[in-house]
Order: sequence, then structure tokens, then C-alpha cells
Amino acid sequence: MIRTNISDDEHHQEGCWTLLKKAGRKVRAPARTRSSTSRTCEQSSTQDVTGGFAPGPGTTATAVRQRSQAATTHTRRKVNVLQAFEQKQKTMQKMLEEDREGWRAAAQIKQLSVKKQPERPNAEIPDQQKSPKEKKSNKLFPDSALFKVWGENLPEDVQTEAQSLYMKYGYNAYLSDRLPLDRALPDTRDKRCLKKIYPKDLPSLAVVLIYLNEALSVIKRALRSIIDRTSKNLLKEIILVDDNSSNDDLKEDLDAYIKTIQQQNPSLQIARVRHSEQRGLAHARASGWEAATADVVAILDAHIEVNELWAEPLLTQIKGDRTVVTSPVFDKVNFDNLKVNKYQAAAHGFDWALWCMYEGFSDGYNKLKDASLPGKSPSVMGIVVADRKYLGEIGVIDKGMKVYGGENVELGIRVWTCGGSIEVVPCSRIAHIERAHKPYMPNLRQVMKRNALRVAEIWMDEYKHNINMAWNLPFENHGIDIGDVSERKKLRETLKCRPFKWYLENVYPKLDPWDNIVAYGGLKNLDADMCLDQGPVPGNTPIAYNCHFYGPQFTYYHSNGELYIGGSKSHKYNANRCVTDSGRKEPGLYNCKEAIQKGMAIYWDFTQGKEMKNKDSKKCLEIANGKLLIRECSGQRWEIQNIAKPF
Repeated sequence: MIRTNISDDEHHQEGCWTLLKKAGRKVRAPARTRSSTSRTCEQSSTQDVTGGFAPGPGTTATAVRQRSQAATTHTRRKVNVLQAFEQKQKTMQKMLEEDREGWRAAAQIKQLSVKKQPERPNAEIPDQQKSPKEKKSNKLFPDSALFKVWGENLPEDVQTEAQSLYMKYGYNAYLSDRLPLDRALPDTRDKRCLKKIYPKDLPSLAVVLIYLNEALSVIKRALRSIIDRTSKNLLKEIILVDDNSSNDDLKEDLDAYIKTIQQQNPSLQIARVRHSEQRGLAHARASGWEAATADVVAILDAHIEVNELWAEPLLTQIKGDRTVVTSPVFDKVNFDNLKVNKYQAAAHGFDWALWCMYEGFSDGYNKLKDASLPGKSPSVMGIVVADRKYLGEIGVIDKGMKVYGGENVELGIRVWTCGGSIEVVPCSRIAHIERAHKPYMPNLRQVMKRNALRVAEIWMDEYKHNINMAWNLPFENHGIDIGDVSERKKLRETLKCRPFKWYLENVYPKLDPWDNIVAYGGLKNLDADMCLDQGPVPGNTPIAYNCHFYGPQFTYYHSNGELYIGGSKSHKYNANRCVTDSGRKEPGLYNCKEAIQKGMAIYWDFTQGKEMKNKDSKKCLEIANGKLLIRECSGQRWEIQNIAKPF
């Protein structure tokens, strides 16, 4: 790993990290955002980022006549569009040449592409407009999520380029390349935040940006937002951690841009950390922390834009208590049109598979009826702002976590059980691009599973096997290498951290401890050689199906006789679905509490390798001619994959 100051003239070695933000993020529908009063890009120039063209100040009478005549001849229309395009290129090229903000290093855009825009004050994402004079172009990628909302009337070569970049990055890099780096963001804060006054003697701040093969314009926009929207007396340094990116433009082009902004901000320290091999998200974050020198470190993804006055609310909480680890609220940036959607402040939770999710703050917080106040959170989503020395004292981040996932939950459990706390601070807002897909790894499940098992082994004590049940893995001999955990266990002992049971009871009581699950996994009928399956969803009829042992066949048998299919909910506030005998030939699958209220029989007697008999009706769950039935018992045998405890 090499750390270099960007002001040095020496060549920097290559290197980097692997991941970015939490996959599997379960989010609520975004709240309606306020419309911005800032001028749009269309008001600043004649360019239409959707690929269509609006008449500009330099449009000639001849060009107008040519456009009107083009409606009668398809070939002539193409020629006119080409001429208009070329004229626009000349206009934008002149603008680019006059701009002194580092755009001289930008790559030339191929012919018929819309030129990239320079930075413009108070610019925002332009609305997409359809020109009534333009015939709708054919969509080359009708099934692509990129073009569901964005991209009407784009020339075919532009569609091809945009789709290629989308597949590479997971968001609309084509559009990003053409938006101002200093675009305005909607102010999504609660109005009470605007009245808050923060201390003047706040701690200094280091901002760490983590990336792997990110679009260059996205990184530039993140840097621009941090510099423009962070008080100069607070921002001490920016550290970019590259986990071995292979993109050429993240080398010399990014170096050139950083040197430009450092010349404009001589008091700001900007450093680069490059990994010589891909090491993963956790390791990259730890590398950023190691390079930091400021009082407080903010570890961010690189596909973000900070909003106005984002740092002061976080630093104020940390100044009041150095053991508080904070997180801003993330507003969602659409992957397709890059527009910002307001998210309501919420706690950061997780399920037993350790996938992240949003959920409401505590009842005590809600009673305060003040959405501008910080709220306690069981975990963090991944963006962390903390006292640098305190974070070091509690072990920073587990470098043994691979690629992506689980490291944020591990940090949350460690902070709480080892004497600290976590707060989400609503007056601090960061706009974050939520990718449509993760380009760095097609399937995160295997590495996520591995990381979850590692967290469980170190921190969860007698509850560690809940992770196995969530992933349908046997308690022993699951065949997954979680790495050496001896140092992290020693750290836990040295810090005298509380047991995980304390965490469940005092920090995360919403998480169901799963105490009464006695068997789990696929439930197979040994005589019919088929498995119990939840059937069509939505629907209330379980079925017999060929065994595959994936989610729809995850079965959980409880000590009280309840039988769940299709998974078991991790939280007490969620309802599970029980297999029922409602007096019909076929079994039902209903909300357990509602089934009891309606008089359905939901309790089953079961012994491994024997029949599945309803305790009330005394009838059995059986399979005949490939169909799942409730009928008089004939001795059909069932076997469940894994046993959690004797029953």
C-alpha cells in the first residue's frame, strides 16, 4: 500500500480495494422531494442531455427551414440532425476551451455525442423534454432498466454508449459525464435543522473516499461537493483509497484533476492510497483510517454528494461524546436519471442473514416528535463518521471481512457492546447513488454468507447459529472458511465487551432471538421424493415440488409445533406464515396470528423421518400424485435438512 500526497510530482503506483455499499439494502419508498428553484442545464445552454435538441441562439433560418422540410424525407431528416449536432459540438467545444476548471484534461467525446458540461453555479439535473419535431427513435435496449424512465429520443450510437457504461458501472455514467460537477442538490433537511446553531470549536475532519473502478465524473463530483460544502476551517484533508482500479482514467486523469483543485485550495491536504491488489471494502476503509490525521474521520463511498452543512451536525455529536459513532441520512440518487429523492431519517438495522435494512426509530424517539434530533441505531449502513482515535481504540474495521457485506453490522455490534453508541443524524444529508447492479461481483451471496458466519463466530455467542439457520447451513461442517478470528476474539476480551444477549435485550429488542426453532431447511417427503414449497406468491396454498432447497423451500419447525415455509422473519414486528389445516383437502399458508383467530389448526406433531400430523385434526400432511394434501395418515415419512436442538 502506498500513500502519496498528490502535490508531489512523482508518479504514483497503482493499487486499490473492492467494494462499495451494502447490497441487499431494503429501503422504503422515498418521500416526495421539494422542487429546486435553481436554474437547469437547459437554461444555461442549448444542450438537451436526453439527446434531443432545442433551438439555440445560433440557430439560422436555413436550419429552421431544413428541420421543417425533414419531416417529409427520412434521409434528409438524418442529415439535418447531424448538422445540428455538429453545430452544437462546435458551440460546446468553444465553451469547454474557455473553461479553466480542469476540463482541458477531459477525453474527447466521439462525434455525435453530446459534449460534457463545465461546472456551472446553481445547476441541477435537467428535466427530460421531448421535442415535438423529433420523431421518436428506436430503443435498442427496450429491456434495459436504464431506459425505462430516461433516454427518450437518443440517437442509436448514444444509446449504445450509455448502455455500455451502465453495464460497467451500474448507474448512468453517460449522463453523469454531462452534468455539472457542482450541480445544486435539493435541501432535504427538516426545517428545524435550518434554525440550529453549531459550536465554533468543532474538531477537524478527514474525509475518506473509497472506490473501485468508479466513473471518473462521479468521483470528481464527490470531491467538488466536499470542497464546496464543507467549512474550510473544519476540512483538514481528503484521502482517496483506490482498491486496485483498472480504469485508465482513474490514474493520470484523476491525478490531474486533484492537482488542479489542490492548487485552488492550497491549505487542503489531499492524499492517495492505492492498494497493490484488490483487498475489499473493509480493508479499504481501514486503509483510509490509517492515512487520516484529523480529529474525526468520515469514511464515505465515492458515489456520493454531500449536501449543505453536512459536517457540523455530525461533529457536534462527536464533540459531545467521543464514543458516539455517527451516520448521516442518505438521500437516494436514482441510478438512471441521477435525480435525488429524499429519504426519511431511520435507524439502520439488519436481519439474521446480516443484510441491511431501514427501520423506525424507537418509540421513545417518536414521542419527542422532532425529526431533526439524532436517533439511536443498532447498526450503520456503511458510511461512518467517528472520532479517529476512538475508532482505533475499538479495532477500526475487521480486515478479515472479504469483498463486501457484514462489516457494517460487525462494527455496529462492536461499538454498542464495547461501550459506545451509534446515532443517525437527520440534519446531516448525503446524496448516494444506489446502483442497479454491483459491477464488481455478479453474486454477493457467497461472500456475504462467509462474512456473516465470521461476525457470528466472534460476537454472537449462543445466538451465532441463527446465522446458519438464516442461510440454511448446518451448524457444523458447513465447509465455509471464515478466516482466523483469534485476534478479533482477543480484542473483544481486551475491551471487556458485553455479551450479545445484552445487545439483543437493550439495543436491538426488535430482533427475534429465534429461541424456539428446533429444525430448519428443506422438508422432504421420503416416499414421494418431493419437498414442501410455499407455492405461488402471492397466494395461500403450499405445494409439493421437486427439491431444490432454496428460499421458497426454507422450512422452520418450532418447539410449539408451528411450521413456517418460505423463510422465518427476523424481526418481532413481522408476521410469519404457518402451514394450516383449515378443514379442506389442501393445506393453507396463512399469517399465524390470523390463522389462530380464524380457528385454523396450525400446530403439528413431527419426528424426524416420520409423519407430519396436525395436533388438532389428527390428519397428516401427505403427497399423492404430486399434489400436497391433508388426509388420513398413511404413514408417509418426512425429513428436514437440519436439526437445531433435540425435539
